[in-house]
Amino acid sequence: MKFGDTYTEFLHKEQVRESEKCSHVEYKRLKKVLKTCRSCKTLQEASTADQQEGAANQNKQLCQCQSCPACDQAFFTELMKEVSDIALCFSLRVRHLLHLHVATGMQRYLLRLRQCFMNDQQAMVEKGRMLIEYVTMNAIAIRKILKKYDKVHSSQNGKIFKSKMRAEHIELLQSPWLIELGAFSLNLHGLDGEGLNELSGHFSCDLDVTPPIITLILPDSLKMEYDLTCAVCLETVFNPYALSCGHLFCKSCACSAASVFIFQGPKSAALDAKCPICREAGVYAKAVHMLELDLLLKIRCKDYWKERYTAERAEILKQSKEFWDLQAKYAVY
Repeated sequence: MKFGDTYTEFLHKEQVRESEKCSHVEYKRLKKVLKTCRSCKTLQEASTADQQEGAANQNKQLCQCQSCPACDQAFFTELMKEVSDIALCFSLRVRHLLHLHVATGMQRYLLRLRQCFMNDQQAMVEKGRMLIEYVTMNAIAIRKILKKYDKVHSSQNGKIFKSKMRAEHIELLQSPWLIELGAFSLNLHGLDGEGLNELSGHFSCDLDVTPPIITLILPDSLKMEYDLTCAVCLETVFNPYALSCGHLFCKSCACSAASVFIFQGPKSAALDAKCPICREAGVYAKAVHMLELDLLLKIRCKDYWKERYTAERAEILKQSKEFWDLQAKYAVY
C-alpha cells in the first residue's frame, strides 16, 4: 500500500477523527500544490527538450528553483503552521495522559480509589498507542512531502525547512514528550512494547549498553534512537529534565550548569542561562520533568537509581544548609 493510502486510512480511523479534533498534515493537498507548480514544470520540460545538447547544457537547464513563490507561499507557510499545531496538540495530549499515570498527592489517591471500581489501564494503553500513531504518521508525512518538494524543485529548501523546525523546537520525532510517551508505553507493558504494525511505531529500550538508549522503530522501518546519557556527568540520566532545546540532563547537572540549587529546580534558572550542549539561551524556563523516564529507570535499573537517589538527596541537604546559613548571615548584617 502506498503511503498516501496508508495516511488516508489513518486519518479516517474513527478514534483519531473524533480525538479532540487535532491538526494533521494535509498531505494530499500539499502534493497537489507541488504537481501544479507551473514555473518548475516549464523548466523541467525545457530541460527534457534540450537533453540532446550535452551534459553541460542539460545541467544548466535543470530546475533550480531555490525560491519558488508559487509553491513557497502555499507550501512552507501552511506546512509550518500545521507542524506547529501538531507539536502543540501532541504535547498537550501526552501531558494530560501522563499526568493521570504519575499523579501525586491527593489526586493520586483519588485516581487509585477510582481504579478500585473501574480499571482504565487498558484505555490508557490504547490512548498512548494512538498518540504514538498520531505523531509518527504525521512525522513520516512531513518527511516525505519535504523530500518530494526537493525532488520537484531540485533544491535544498526541504532540508532547510527541517533545520528550521529543529531551531524552533517543533520537530516531532525529537520532542521530549515522545520519549516520555515511549517510557510510559514501556512502563505499562512491562516488556519492550508491542509488535510493530502498519501504522503505529514500536518502542524498546536497552539500558545496559553504552550509551543507554530508547529506540523507536517507525512503520516505514526508520529507526530513531534516543541517547539517555547526561552530557554533563556522562552517566545515565537520573531524575531527568529535558530543556526546551531538547537536550536531556540529570536534574542536578542541569541545576549545576544553570548555577542554581537542586531544590530550586532548573526552571528557576536565569533567562540568559544556556544549554551546556548547544549554548542556546532561555531554554530552562520550559524544561520538561521526565517523570515516566525516571520511573522506567527506577524499575529497570534499581541499584543505579537508588545509588543516584541517595547521592542527590545528600547533595540537596548540603545545598539547603548552605543556602539557609547564607540567608541567616545576610539577615544578621
